[in-house]
Amino acid sequence: MSARAYEKIRVSGLGGDLRGQGGDSLSVCTLTLSNPARKNAIGPQMVNELLYALEDAFAAPSVRSIVITGEGNAFCAGGDFAQMTSGGGADALPPKGDYADLLLTLCRSPKPTIARVNGPAMGGGLGIVAACTFAVAQSDATLGTPEVNVGLFPMMIMAVLARLVPRRRLMEMMLFGEKLGADAALSLGLLSRVVPAAELDAAVADLSHKVAQKSPSTLRHGLAAFAAQDDLDLETALPMLRDRLAAVLGTDDAREGLMAFLEKRTPNWTGK
Repeated sequence: MSARAYEKIRVSGLGGDLRGQGGDSLSVCTLTLSNPARKNAIGPQMVNELLYALEDAFAAPSVRSIVITGEGNAFCAGGDFAQMTSGGGADALPPKGDYADLLLTLCRSPKPTIARVNGPAMGGGLGIVAACTFAVAQSDATLGTPEVNVGLFPMMIMAVLARLVPRRRLMEMMLFGEKLGADAALSLGLLSRVVPAAELDAAVADLSHKVAQKSPSTLRHGLAAFAAQDDLDLETALPMLRDRLAAVLGTDDAREGLMAFLEKRTPNWTGK
């Protein structure tokens, strides 16, 4: 895979930095939002580059999880208003999609994604956090929806926030432009874990290692099924999930896992 000409993000880990069963190389692909002069504010170019990087990470067999974080002491300050009002700068990559496409891609990711929240995550940055599979924040991080304070409204991130935050509490956040501390965000379900800053990398690595021990095909099927049932009523969801279970049972990894259980040994996943 040839290196892409990224300007607003940095990508690492496609070469493999975990060791799996039998010594196979597994990797955590890290996507770093890199617009430090604007606290990693996200604009059309960064969104486009993230879509390309996610596509590459999905396609790489060695990649078992994807970490998204920010450069320096901020995760993402929200939308890059300078790019929004100017129409964005020149991008070396052909257009792949917009911010709505990015949120959809994260919500439907075939591999677990982990938001490593190393500082403020506002507006569009909070949307990325909410759309990831897991979100780990350092204890002094702040998260919020300040758009209303500049005459805007968190339109697109509303869709992902509403899946995590109780309705009335979300209304307060959006209408008042609230900023939450990490512990408050954890209590609302916006975060998976909150740890001291010095333990942030260890907490993210713990999740990545746990993911790497599971069958990649089972996780792929499970994440797809979870996304598919999200907006369905019970009468529609259960038959669909029954069919998805049958598909999982037909995989090599399911057969291997059941055999390993009966033989009291560690399964050897192939991802098939």
